[in-house]
Amino acid sequence: MRVYLTDLQAYNEGHLVGKWLELPMSSFELAQALSEVLNEGEAVSGTDGHEELFITDYEAEITIDEYDDIYKLNELAEVLDALREDELLKLKLLSHEGYSEREVLQNGIDNYDVDIYDYSNDVSFTDVYELLAYDMVQEGLYGAIPSHLENYIDYGAIGRDLSYDYVEFEHGVLGRVA
Repeated sequence: MRVYLTDLQAYNEGHLVGKWLELPMSSFELAQALSEVLNEGEAVSGTDGHEELFITDYEAEITIDEYDDIYKLNELAEVLDALREDELLKLKLLSHEGYSEREVLQNGIDNYDVDIYDYSNDVSFTDVYELLAYDMVQEGLYGAIPSHLENYIDYGAIGRDLSYDYVEFEHGVLGRVA
């Protein structure tokens, strides 16, 4: 997670003073970085008493507000760094479906039942919903299909039906909240 912290008073006085921070970092390093931004703001604007910072830009897997508590974001960044790739996809799906990312992380991502199928590495031109239909038939979710009937299955039609339950929340990645 990266955030760009900006000195609010310097910004209001017409100066853009800030710094990119790579989170998570130690509390000491974070406090030092905040102090550096405020001190630079005082030096550039020529005024004293700079106290407030706000986030003007970010690069993260979650949504960040301009006035989020930087110390809480630092803790959240530690949690995000510990997530496996499949857990990160779960978080993205839940966020896409309207769940609060922070609540999901607080409650524990494993407490949410989701199905995810990742076709992002597929280089064919096949519709992802057809790929999902094919995988589900192969997994036996529609029962045992005799081999002599496999060529008659309409994967496109099954894929259209599955598109009502599954959503493509990232390119080539389908999921649903169960």
